[in-house]
Amino acid sequence: MTDENASYAAVLRLFRAQSFLEARLGPPLASVHGLGLNELMLLMQLARAPLHRLRRVDLAAMLNASQSTVTRMALPLEKTGFVKRESDPRDARVAYVVLTKAGRAIVDQAEDTLRQMSTELFRDRWTDKEIAALGGLLGRFTAALPGEIP
Repeated sequence: MTDENASYAAVLRLFRAQSFLEARLGPPLASVHGLGLNELMLLMQLARAPLHRLRRVDLAAMLNASQSTVTRMALPLEKTGFVKRESDPRDARVAYVVLTKAGRAIVDQAEDTLRQMSTELFRDRWTDKEIAALGGLLGRFTAALPGEIP
């Protein structure tokens, strides 16, 4: 297989893996915690940010999404009380998305669920060494992206 074909096959397998993960992990997270995977990723970024707050533009970069997508994602999270908007007292043009106390609690709970589901997902086919190797390769692949979540 040529390098070009191997790269193409790898990209197609990554797309397929993404679809598989979304189908396998998304519905249980939604039914247990009322969160989609993208919403959880947004909340996880905020949980790891200084002061649990980020500008929408920074969240958009971390999530590989547009600012309008982040705004649309944040609105229902505001209504549920998981995030709130906060203005910058020094610059009225800047607004932050801030994780609330309720948001921190739901992130902790949802991450526990995601950890358990991740263990079950790999348990029957993968060794710990293989899982670590996959994680390392994917980490290298996404190293240049902002907002790494270990």
